[in-house]
Amino acid sequence: MPNSFIDLTKRAPRSARVRIGGYVILPRMLDKGRATIAGTQGDYKYACPLDQQFLNFIGVDPDKLKEQLAAGKGDGEILDWIEKNSKNHPTPEQIAHWSASQEQRGPTDADTRKFFEELKADCAPKRKDVAAWFDLLDIDDFVSYGGKA
Repeated sequence: MPNSFIDLTKRAPRSARVRIGGYVILPRMLDKGRATIAGTQGDYKYACPLDQQFLNFIGVDPDKLKEQLAAGKGDGEILDWIEKNSKNHPTPEQIAHWSASQEQRGPTDADTRKFFEELKADCAPKRKDVAAWFDLLDIDDFVSYGGKA
């Protein structure tokens, strides 16, 4: 198996804030996809609702993207494939705007706020600075692998 396959039972995927080609979420999704292929995804889910934010924005089928990952392609090769196969072809300005808005996106209704607060209570009950989904993911990943909130 290529070296790009990682074991998410031993370490977290990259932060959703990390960018490839200007896209947030993408590096994390690639880590989860590679780990899923290798059977080392642990509790992480490829094409989860967060990943769907990226997939819907770019217009790429998650199964076809997973095929590219299974072929052992690196991040740059995957980005090239996405740019060639995207249904939406966003401009660099659209990508920058979308990525910035994703970084600040938080719960938008009572049900998702309740879910968010329950997750936050599990990993960072005393933290007042956890307000966006990316904040919660980062702290959850940190705590899940032995860190203290």
